[in-house]
Amino acid sequence: MRTNEIEQVSADITELNEIVPHNNNGSLSRRKTKSNSAISHEVEQNDEDYAEITFVIQGDSFALESLKPITGNNDHDEEDKLVLLGKGMEKKRSLSFGDSFVRSASIGMKQVSDELKRLTSFSKQVGIEKVKKYDRTESAACNAIKEFKFITKTDGDVGWFEVEKQFEILTSSTNGLLNRSLFAKCIGMNKESDEGFACELFDAISRRRNIHGDSINKAQFKDFWDQICDHNFDSRLRTFFDMVDKDADGRITEEEIKEIISLSAGTNKLSNIQNQAGEYAALIMEELDPDDTGFIMVNDLEMLLLHRPTHSKRGDSEYLSQILSTKLKARYGDNPIRKWYRHTIYFLHDNWKRIWILVLWIGVMCGLFAYKFVQYRRKAAYEVMGYCVCMAKGAGETLKLNMAIILLSVCRNTMTWLRNKTKIGIVVPFDDNLNFHKVIAVAIAIGVGIHAIYHLACDFPRLLHANGEKYKLMEPFFGIQPTNYWHFVKSWEGVTGILMVVLMTIAFILASPWFRSGKVKLPKPENVKCLQPLNSRRKIIGFNTLKFLQPLNSLVGFNAFWYSHHLFVFVYALLVVHGMKLYLTKEWYKKTTWMYLAIPIIIYALERLTRALRSRIKPVRILKVAVYPGNVLALHMSKPQGFRYKSGQCMFINCAAVSPFEWHPFSITSAPRDDYLSVHIRSLGDWTNSIRIKFLKSCLPPTNGQIPRAEYSPTDSSPSTTLPKVRIYGPYGAPAQDYKQYEVVLLVGLGIGATPMISIIKDILNNFKAMEEEEGNTIEEGTSGNKTDLNTFKTRKAYFYWMTGEQGSFDWFKEVMNDVAKEDHNGVIEIHNHLTSIYQEGDARSVLITMLQSLNHAKNGVDIVSGTRVKSHFARPNWRSVYKRIALNHPQTRVGVFYCGKPVLIKELRQLASDFSHNTTTKYDFHKENF
Repeated sequence: MRTNEIEQVSADITELNEIVPHNNNGSLSRRKTKSNSAISHEVEQNDEDYAEITFVIQGDSFALESLKPITGNNDHDEEDKLVLLGKGMEKKRSLSFGDSFVRSASIGMKQVSDELKRLTSFSKQVGIEKVKKYDRTESAACNAIKEFKFITKTDGDVGWFEVEKQFEILTSSTNGLLNRSLFAKCIGMNKESDEGFACELFDAISRRRNIHGDSINKAQFKDFWDQICDHNFDSRLRTFFDMVDKDADGRITEEEIKEIISLSAGTNKLSNIQNQAGEYAALIMEELDPDDTGFIMVNDLEMLLLHRPTHSKRGDSEYLSQILSTKLKARYGDNPIRKWYRHTIYFLHDNWKRIWILVLWIGVMCGLFAYKFVQYRRKAAYEVMGYCVCMAKGAGETLKLNMAIILLSVCRNTMTWLRNKTKIGIVVPFDDNLNFHKVIAVAIAIGVGIHAIYHLACDFPRLLHANGEKYKLMEPFFGIQPTNYWHFVKSWEGVTGILMVVLMTIAFILASPWFRSGKVKLPKPENVKCLQPLNSRRKIIGFNTLKFLQPLNSLVGFNAFWYSHHLFVFVYALLVVHGMKLYLTKEWYKKTTWMYLAIPIIIYALERLTRALRSRIKPVRILKVAVYPGNVLALHMSKPQGFRYKSGQCMFINCAAVSPFEWHPFSITSAPRDDYLSVHIRSLGDWTNSIRIKFLKSCLPPTNGQIPRAEYSPTDSSPSTTLPKVRIYGPYGAPAQDYKQYEVVLLVGLGIGATPMISIIKDILNNFKAMEEEEGNTIEEGTSGNKTDLNTFKTRKAYFYWMTGEQGSFDWFKEVMNDVAKEDHNGVIEIHNHLTSIYQEGDARSVLITMLQSLNHAKNGVDIVSGTRVKSHFARPNWRSVYKRIALNHPQTRVGVFYCGKPVLIKELRQLASDFSHNTTTKYDFHKENF
């Protein structure tokens, strides 16, 4: 009970009219009455003696039941005081219930008032820590009270109408009775993992209301719903306590805690915690049951819930809650025209690099098309073939340009050199090379369609049916007038053109997202239900047909895309032949196809040759292998001499044991100052799955729950020495490598997309450690020291947000997380790990995980979710709050936002970067890399 509560009760009792006699020995006269509720207060009698007073309430009457003097020796005074105070706290809920009756009671108790006033003085001096522990006015307690809910997305009666509709649907065939197994679905918990939790919630409320059986009617369901959505914290806490207290004896045992931990862990897909439920149950009992009574009470559970240690978000200030509530005001009104104008200006400001490149490219294409169109409009061919030849030749000219540019967009060495060694990157968006590659591919497809259709469907038929007089104009180019269509098809121009169209079609189809990611596959025969109604003979034929066609599934996926893209070697060869055998152009200097392609093909060929030589000249040795949960393969390789790279860059890897020809890009997870190279490869396709299996076979079998791993040892004959050979080439530029341009960076990784961010985090940490060492050496030597690249290191603050849906993912970078927590003394790096499979903090389905997390981190310094020193957060971040906090912490600053992962977050992060850049003094530059 808090001091102000005691003072209020004292004032209420003073107003009573009748005074109860007070005996000299400290006992009060007693009136026995059957009670509905009892309130116990502990009163200080003197410096050494204490009394326990019990009041009885029935209806509007109030009476004293007993007063028991309690004495203790001097050695245990402090302990006795805390015990008494603890009992008072256990009954505080009953007190709040009885206050209204005390105010209207007709019996006065002045002596009791005096004693309670003395207790007020006592509570201010003794046991202040205990009282504070239950103070719900503190920020941590307030947050817990507001957040703790069973239904986080539905708030009380607001959601009852939807739930009522669902109840009517689910009970339409059961005479209005809702079965326990459908309770989860009815209240909105539709996930399979929620069913067990919902059933336990159903049982807890049923026990409280003495409802037997597995079905409830609508009135009972409404009562259940009101209980679940009750805003009163005590009510919600009582319900949660009842869920744990399965035998309804008012006490929670260690075995009951173990069961609810296992249930909560299963609901949140935390297999590691589920396996260690017994260990964590013992931890809770150790914290809340120091006297080893074998059980805990509801007030103990409340203490743990309300005053759990808060997350230590590195860099958060005390006024965080206030600045997050600050509203950012837009700089323009509600005028739609002004809004459109502002949005247009912002769009141009954010995308000017892309816009001018696209405008230049489209302008050049239009110019070439118009030039060829007008040129053939003035030739004799126009008299026979009309505008068809103009359209075909105009489209053909744009094809030459695009077939040249599309090669340059994948010349990674050239682009990396231009990015690193020149200032062209200021105006050219090299990060969008793959997107530009796709746009050009679409333009090529359109150009091929126009060129082929106008030739095959218009020009050639016109030549066949032209009158003799007009055709004489074409005899120098086509010879004697042909009599059949086959004449044009079998020519060099016809054969090469048709072959190019076929090869391009195959490459384009297999490069589409559906085929490249393997989403389009033939069903397995046993899974095809449509064959079931057929008769036996037809069914057998159908199954055999599907079985025969199953190998076609191997023609889709990344491997199919990779190999089919190499068909363009033949396409370019055919294009050169096609350009040299033109019908209407005989002069060699007018056959310009080779002119367009010469330089791009030479650059591309040199890059491929450099790749082959570099991978042979700079072989790598596998130093360490680990296969982590989530099908992630970590490779630590020797660093070739002269191999220099920047954090955020990627390199290509080839494993001959999987495929001697395929090279795949992966972000480098080691830092430039490390003496090794490392990559983390997640199995997301054919090649990545194959290389994981190859290395897994060479790893030593896991023991004692450890992951499969292998390390290089020249003198060891273990399987580690038989690891597959790996070749590399690179490095190549990536958006994240530009992080050093910013004083503040926001790094966002989704799943395996955290890999380039990990390299950046390690690089920042290594640079600051090196700067500290350099400063120490400078002070010792008493000189100013030599300036190094460390003096120009610009980044001073990094916010890293990593989201993953699997608990085992945290094992991938556990060492890095621990190093940051241990070595980052100045709080430069702020790490936020978010496990999205866990319900947000405050949800009853995750509240026990929050308690365990706080207890274990306080005791052992290790987070139970991630297994690192860095505390994990639940659910997804509120990105608007993240941007707002950074904007308020770093005004007048340009912040670099770097995202890597699937495209799902790109739109939101980019839009927020634009909004905050235009409405605050903090400017956000958004960069993304997706796969």
